[in-house]
Amino acid sequence: MEIIKTEIPGLLVIKPRIFPDERGYFFECYNQDRYQKEGIESQFIQDNEAESTFGVIRGLHYQLNPFAQAKLVRVIKGRVYDVAVDIRKGSPTFGKWYGIELSEENKHQLYVPRGFAHGYSVLEDNTIFSYKCDNLYTPDKEASIIFNDPTLNIDWKIPAEKQLVSEKDFKCPTFENAIINFKYE
Repeated sequence: MEIIKTEIPGLLVIKPRIFPDERGYFFECYNQDRYQKEGIESQFIQDNEAESTFGVIRGLHYQLNPFAQAKLVRVIKGRVYDVAVDIRKGSPTFGKWYGIELSEENKHQLYVPRGFAHGYSVLEDNTIFSYKCDNLYTPDKEASIIFNDPTLNIDWKIPAEKQLVSEKDFKCPTFENAIINFKYE
């Protein structure tokens, strides 16, 4: 496994070691001991999976402290453009975002620590997205930022006329008006 630090402190790309042969492939998608040795201290307690069609944009979501969630995200089938936005006040990269393509081919993972808004766009029909969380989902502590916020100016890699966004995600506040209670440590 290879861990790559992004330009945003704490946000990590994980490239697992894949063992292909004539039968298919094998790889270890999670090993708590190995991840902890690489500095990922999160204790994951919930797994989630979503299947989506091309053009879907989900996000930008997060939970407020003390209900925040770190996430370990990956694609089982298809492709997504995954985005994390640093919302830790005082961070040298506050308001900056990082995007990466995750796919069934590259099998890369993104570790998104607490203090980030997260979302993704679906680049292929029948995509299956999977993620581990280190805290339970708490609906009344959920917060969000509108996906097309002009300050963040995220390129979701989907033409505007093909974007499929939930009614709930269209009603999110802008980055400027979002409730944020994270501090950079």
